[in-house]
Amino acid sequence: MRRLTLRQLMVFEAVARHLSFSKAAAELHLTQPAVSMQVRQLEKFVGLPLTEQIGKKISLTDAGRVVSHASKNISAQLGDLSSALTRLKGVGGGQFNLAVTSTVNAVATGILAKFRDRYPQVSIHLEVSNRAEVLDLLTANRIDLAIMGQVPKELGLAATRFMDNPLVVIAQPDHPLAGRKKITLEEIASEPFLVREEGSGTRGAMERFFAAKGMEIRTSMKMSSNEAIKLAVQAGLGLGIISLQTLEMELSLNRLVVLPVEGFPIMRYWYLVHRADKRLSPVAQAFKDYLLTDEREELTPSSQA
Repeated sequence: MRRLTLRQLMVFEAVARHLSFSKAAAELHLTQPAVSMQVRQLEKFVGLPLTEQIGKKISLTDAGRVVSHASKNISAQLGDLSSALTRLKGVGGGQFNLAVTSTVNAVATGILAKFRDRYPQVSIHLEVSNRAEVLDLLTANRIDLAIMGQVPKELGLAATRFMDNPLVVIAQPDHPLAGRKKITLEEIASEPFLVREEGSGTRGAMERFFAAKGMEIRTSMKMSSNEAIKLAVQAGLGLGIISLQTLEMELSLNRLVVLPVEGFPIMRYWYLVHRADKRLSPVAQAFKDYLLTDEREELTPSSQA
């Protein structure tokens, strides 16, 4: 008698998400043949093919999309069940999954270190990625909480602002504009800029700022991280616009300088985000409470400076 198992659904959910048997196998710590076998068994139960392959690309059939949607819902319900059971056990131990955008990683790791001092038995899984991937993790219910900047309203997410995130213009110390007390936007408009990839919150904020001024900046290079931008600016390849909170070491060592450009800093904010319909486990709720009470009190004076 054919049986449908949770294991088959969980394996297929990973395959459907990655559209790859090998990537699903790596995520689940299984062999690719084992993943293929689970999917074949699920197809026998359904009575229809769930995937199809054209060349090297895998896509879902109509039946595959239906099963994928159901698998995601079941996975979310199992996560809620786990959270509810963990809640009954208290905050003494447990684990929660946190994702942060790469820009806030340095700030987040410092916060996590202090949180672990308070709850040393807690296990934390940290995922660092770009904004689009963090949003995907949230909507798929694969993480408990996220720390990020701009939060879209249409995805059913609950977001709480907890910290300022000023964006500033940076240059190498011997740049011709360094040392000036005031710099106009027109003066930097002709300078080459190193920018983040499309979809980045920093990139979006920068583009909106200059569009509102009726200006365009000259983009010389696109980069996938703030660290790459800082190194390129130090090498004299152009100016950059990044979070002031990522510059502590470079400014103290005089590797970079902040230019006093009119209209800057562009003030953005960091948000703690989770699905609006998600029940937080005790440890995830404890982290949220910590971040929005004790930690915010520590951050407020510096953010107002």
